[in-house]
Amino acid sequence: MSLTGIRALTFDTGGTILDWHSGFRDAFAAVGARHGIERDWAKLANELRRRSLGAMLNLGEHEPPAWNFDGAHRFKLDEILAEEGLDAFTDQDRHAIAYDAAHGFTCWPDFPGTLPKLRQRYMVCSFTILSYRIIIDTAGRNGLSWDAVFSCEGIGKYKLLPESYATAAARLQLDPSECLMVACHRFDLDAARKSGFRTALVRRPAEWGPEAADYDPKAKEGDYDIVVDDFPSLNAALP
Repeated sequence: MSLTGIRALTFDTGGTILDWHSGFRDAFAAVGARHGIERDWAKLANELRRRSLGAMLNLGEHEPPAWNFDGAHRFKLDEILAEEGLDAFTDQDRHAIAYDAAHGFTCWPDFPGTLPKLRQRYMVCSFTILSYRIIIDTAGRNGLSWDAVFSCEGIGKYKLLPESYATAAARLQLDPSECLMVACHRFDLDAARKSGFRTALVRRPAEWGPEAADYDPKAKEGDYDIVVDDFPSLNAALP
């Protein structure tokens, strides 16, 4: 497929750039240790991600969003803890998991060194359903310099709604065909492609830890404009 005409790279950030699984798992484990409680914290981390992600996709379709991703993390965490009988977790504990952990996520190690190389040739943007504050805090923690940040929090229409993709392209003053959506999630790429974006899948096999994830991409060459295993390979594949 031709890669000519691409002027901007728009990156999914949660999962594609940031290792949310380790961050949530470790936060659960730290709180559990303080209370002398042992559980499968990796499993609960994944459950928190599944439920909070489900609370965000297509948000704003019928009415203005009533929460952002920070809010979803907290109310879905409260829901899970109630079901698991973990009432010993205090408000401070819950804030540490739902807020502090998410704002302290580390990024995958192959991204920080690749980002400056990509910025030499393209506008490189975070285009995400994460809150603005999560992107600000994780950028500072990981030394990431984005050319722009497009959070669906500011757009008012969340992925996978076509309005979210159209708005990101419009604010870059570009046609969607001049934008390359970069993600490890097929649902994001499929929606972006329907909105006219070019697409690049970067596999993140460790995104869900050892669990066989619901969103594990089984993409092959030709499914998207680019399919690669890591960010240096993405850089090499781009003109």
